[in-house]
Amino acid sequence: MSPRSQGYVFVAITMCIWGGFTITSRLNAQWGISAWDITALRFALAFCILMPILIYKKDTAFLWKKRPFLLAMIGGVGYCLTSYSAFHYVPAAHAAIFLNGCIPLCTAVAGFLLFKEPFDRHTWISLMIMLAAIGIMSFLMYQETGIAFGFGDMLFFFSAIWWGIFTVLLRQWKLSAWHAMTSVAIWSALIYVPIYLVFLPKNLTEPQPLDLVLQVIFHGIFVVMIATLAYVEAIKRLGAFKTGSIVTLAPFIAAILAVPLLNEPLSRAIIFGLIGMAVGALQPWRWFMHKDSLQQKIKQQKEQLK
Repeated sequence: MSPRSQGYVFVAITMCIWGGFTITSRLNAQWGISAWDITALRFALAFCILMPILIYKKDTAFLWKKRPFLLAMIGGVGYCLTSYSAFHYVPAAHAAIFLNGCIPLCTAVAGFLLFKEPFDRHTWISLMIMLAAIGIMSFLMYQETGIAFGFGDMLFFFSAIWWGIFTVLLRQWKLSAWHAMTSVAIWSALIYVPIYLVFLPKNLTEPQPLDLVLQVIFHGIFVVMIATLAYVEAIKRLGAFKTGSIVTLAPFIAAILAVPLLNEPLSRAIIFGLIGMAVGALQPWRWFMHKDSLQQKIKQQKEQLK
């Protein structure tokens, strides 16, 4: 397979897992699996798999630094608790809008506030489209239900803030995909699991054992490990913009699939929000202006040979 074909395979893997995250996280709420429980079990399983590998490879020195710890607290514990909790209050479609749709916005704002990264013209256009979409959608929701924003929507927005900060820090600190993934999983388990065992409520008897096992395997292995590595490999072959644009579609597709699969409503306000946030996040006008990294490398090689 060519590098480009490999890239699309990795993109497909990432999309399936990210879309599955939206559906299965909503199922957690329906099956009685609390955010406290799934967060602890997810990181506990990842820790049991990854820590022996790091010890065997004698690759644990990077863990004992401040940066991996901070990444785990923001992109691991903070993100998981708010996002998993939000699914207990609002349908899956709200995650596509207030979580995945707002991540580009929060990432751009975090980059500006933390490292003075300027907004380019495309970012400004995206921000205006997304803010307008949220404003109009909120107005329509208020007309339909009398509530413009719910508590779950606020939790999703906090999750987008955590992930935006996490993305900016990861980009600035330049950790490898392997070190970023393992540090988030291991430090999250080391800090959160003991707190969960001693202080936090547990609800492990209500869910069916098979449901609980399936959720832990999916979120602990597929979401934490496989999706992260597949996403990074796709970026290497297709470039960050094209990869990010394609995989961002996954939660929006999952929100539509949740209507027949989970019997969730899809109102006029939600449809408008999905379309507006998808356009703002994907920036489709840039597809015709952007070359992937593979094309750029080939062009550079040809120029060097001249």
